[in-house]
This record gives sequence, C-alpha cells and structure tokens, in this order.
Amino acid sequence: MAKEHRTPLGAPFPALAEEPEQRPEAPALPARLPERDATQAMRELLPAIEPERRLNDWGRSERIEGIFDRTLLEFFYRYWFRVEVEGIENVPADRGGLLVSNHAGALPPDAAMIAKAIREEHPNPRPVYLTVEHFFKGYPGFSMLIPKIGGVAAHPANVHRLLFDERQLVLVFPEGRKGTEKLYRDRYRLRRFGRGGFVEAAMRAEAQLIPTCVVGAEEAMPAFGQVNVLRRLTGLIYFPITPTFPWLGPLGMLGYLPAKFRIRFLEPIDTVELGGEEAVEDKALVQTLAQEIRAQIQESLHEMLAKRKSVWLGCTPRRS
Repeated sequence: MAKEHRTPLGAPFPALAEEPEQRPEAPALPARLPERDATQAMRELLPAIEPERRLNDWGRSERIEGIFDRTLLEFFYRYWFRVEVEGIENVPADRGGLLVSNHAGALPPDAAMIAKAIREEHPNPRPVYLTVEHFFKGYPGFSMLIPKIGGVAAHPANVHRLLFDERQLVLVFPEGRKGTEKLYRDRYRLRRFGRGGFVEAAMRAEAQLIPTCVVGAEEAMPAFGQVNVLRRLTGLIYFPITPTFPWLGPLGMLGYLPAKFRIRFLEPIDTVELGGEEAVEDKALVQTLAQEIRAQIQESLHEMLAKRKSVWLGCTPRRS
C-alpha cells in the first residue's frame, strides 16, 4: 500500500512573485472645505422623495382613504344624510385653517361629513386632518385605521406643524369627550370649550379660525343613556345606549339614522390681526376669543334648528 505524503503544517509555502501594487492617486484636497449652512445640513435629514409612495409622513394612505371615500362616505354623504353646505367660501383655499366645530353623538359622523363637504364643494378641494384623543391607541384595529384616513394625535406640536409648516386644514372639537358622551336630551347644548388651547394653537401658527356648525349628527346616532358598569367591563371609553347599540352588536355603532345634515362654515377669524404669536401670552384674549367662538356656534345652531321643519327632511319648502 502506497504511503500517503502529507505536507507538514509548519512547512513554508513557496514565495509568490511580488507584483508592484498600483494605487490610484487620491485627488488633492482643497486647503479648506466649504462650510455648510444649517439649512443644508437639516435638508439632508429629510426623507427622500419616493414617486411610488402612497403614505405621507402622517401615515395617511391615499388608497385606503380612496376606498373609504368611494364606498361608505359617498353613500352617507349623498344618499343617507343628504348633506347641505353653507359658507364653503369661508374655508381658506391655500393657507392654514383650524376648523372648530360642535360634536355629539355616540359615534358621530360629523368629522367625516365635514371633510367630505370640503372635498366635494370647495373650489379648491383640500384634505382635512382630524385631531383625535390618545385613548384610541388602546384599540388595535381602530388605531391602525385612524391615521390612514387623516387622524392625527391631538398634540400641540402636531397641530402647529400642520397649520404653520404645511398650511393644512385641521379639524378640532373643543368639547372633547364631553360632547360624545352627551345624551339626546342635551342635544345642541354646547359644553365648555376647555381652556382655549385651540385658540393658542391657531395664534402660534398665525392661522385662521373657522367656526363650523353641524346639524343632524345628534339625531343620526342619539345616545339615550350611558352604562358605566359595562364600560368598565368592556374597556370602552363609554358604553352608550342607542337605537341600534348594543342590540346589533359592534355593527350597531354604524347603524346611523337617516337624519338630514346641514353644515355651515362661519366667517373666519384671522389670528394675525389679533396679534398672532405675540398675543399667545395674553390669556384673557385667548379665553375671550374661545368663548366668542363658542357663542357664535351656539347662536348659529339655534338659528339653523329654528328653520328646520323636520329632522329627516330638513328645511321643507313652504307651499304657496
């Protein structure tokens, strides 16, 4: 049997012929690099433009919003609520505007109808961003849908960026949860408008304030009572008793009654004329302006309700 010849581990390898290494000459550096200004340095931190991108920086999806608009919103706006709009010319066409509206109902559709009205009736259709409370984060499916259709967390920094930096339209409901928990017997009675935070946000951004009135939402989903025991057991923010909920289960929250909707945009208030950002520290001015806006909306609601002949038909024409 032939013996195997193995090279010992310590055996030296044969030397390879060394070839002269050719390295490209580095270009001569300038004596001093040009200094970048702060604007150029910050621009490099911004996300690059993506032509195929269908989500904006707020998580808003054109595809999801388009599907939502062509199906549910179109049906409710045109045929179910038969929305009528007044004063659409008061909504700014190209600058930041804060829409301030009344709010009520178990799961009120007023925000969706206001946004739909601006897209359909305004000469320069614009998207509307809705500020939502942080407690919606506790509902996984719902919290994923809200940003895709224009919902933004209600934080002063978010509102300022939308109004001042991006010149967008933002919708706020100063009544907050007190409005959605309101019972049917208290319909169209505005709750307190907080401490005027929405006025401060508009002043800091030097945006316009547009008081907005909605009639019909409180009859579309009337709440006849609140069950606190079931609210604690289910973990919901409130547990209303409506004509369809909880009798029809979760689908009952979308069982709107065909109330006639009427939306009125009042004359805008230019915060620049009131002092803009410099007037934010004037708390008396902020509180006074907040109460004046609340009074304007309340007075306009009374006028609209006085003209309404029917909850389901709205202002029926008089017979001659």
